[in-house]
Amino acid sequence: MKKETITIEDRKCVVYQADLPQLLLIQPIDNHDLQILDNEVVFLESLSMKPFVLVAFEVRDWQCELTPWAAPAVFGKVPFGDGAENTLSFVLSELMPELQKRRIYDADTMKCLLGGYSLAGLFALWSSYQTPMFYGIAAVSPSVWYPEWMGYAESYRPLAPSVYLSLGDKEEKTRNPVMARVGECIRKQHKLLSEQGINTILEWNKGNHFQHSDERTAKGFAWLMNDI
Repeated sequence: MKKETITIEDRKCVVYQADLPQLLLIQPIDNHDLQILDNEVVFLESLSMKPFVLVAFEVRDWQCELTPWAAPAVFGKVPFGDGAENTLSFVLSELMPELQKRRIYDADTMKCLLGGYSLAGLFALWSSYQTPMFYGIAAVSPSVWYPEWMGYAESYRPLAPSVYLSLGDKEEKTRNPVMARVGECIRKQHKLLSEQGINTILEWNKGNHFQHSDERTAKGFAWLMNDI
């Protein structure tokens, strides 16, 4: 698989491209994700035989660029921002058109999937309510504990036909009272999606939030890819 790094609107983007790809996978990443991205791609190739392009773009301010509205700090002292709208605009208005210009992505022949881990998983899930552009969403250990998120999810229906959800089986066992709601919230999110007729699954992984994010993300993308 060909790997290259390109810059789009001052954002570093890592591109993994197979021959004759059928799917475009888009993923927001931070520095930690970048270090394990090669392993994620190798694991994904072992789970799905469909050729794909994965484009991972950097997120500089994790707690601002991926969240849909401002909220107080939950851990540490840094509050959350409302940058998700701008980030989604970058994906739709800058990233995807540039990938088409570079002949990396063909909108006529390739379906597009969006996925991410943690707050990036929440961003992917939120994006599914904003646009029909994405055929599938991989919300891997998504931060569905986010303040006011469940009220939002109860009020709207995603525009993506398929949504993958997962969580580590120890993630809800935390002393942080806000984040401890993640198990309750992910079960409720899955129930909502099922009742709305969305093709969905909730997969439980062994471990806490900080384990095997690369393999968990690959599993999410693979479930969507193998279902197409």
